[in-house]
Amino acid sequence: MNGVAMSTFTIDSDNNIQAFAEAPASSNPAEVFSTPKELAKLTASWPAARLVEIWNSFAGVAPFDDLKPVRKFTSRKAAVARIWQAVGRLLPDAAPQTPHVAPKRQRSKKSPPKATRRARAQKSASAAREGSKKAEVLDLMRCKHGVTLAQIMEKTGWQAHTVRGFISGTVTKKLGLKVESFRTDDKERAYRIKA
Repeated sequence: MNGVAMSTFTIDSDNNIQAFAEAPASSNPAEVFSTPKELAKLTASWPAARLVEIWNSFAGVAPFDDLKPVRKFTSRKAAVARIWQAVGRLLPDAAPQTPHVAPKRQRSKKSPPKATRRARAQKSASAAREGSKKAEVLDLMRCKHGVTLAQIMEKTGWQAHTVRGFISGTVTKKLGLKVESFRTDDKERAYRIKA
């Protein structure tokens, strides 16, 4: 990992990570790290769920196609080590960054307004990796008549609780999309994304 030693990374409150050849002058020092030790110190007070969220934001997105999402890490030390290894792929001289990385900008103390969050969510929803289960489910949910729970389970191989978790966590909370849950004429649970 020869690029990691010479790179400096920033992480914002939305977990977007960027790589720089040297530390950016305008960054908040609490959000800058250059070594695994600095990353461990920075994340020491973070909840374990945030580390999982950071890792899962990498998983399956170029250049992290080989990384798999996790539910939890065995330890904070393991989480930091794996995240450090992953960010090493973000080299400052690599021109295109991953689509979910936000451009560097000054952040105010206030949270962004809802409209901005939804706009970012819709952009990332459309940036789902083509052919992925996430993209397939989102496409099915965009159909006029929606898609049943059973159809999603059959298409993805997921269990019912996984489908419900994906819809409530990823689709509604993370992507900010409005989902309508309803019963079909056959009394089956179905979902569709509201326009």
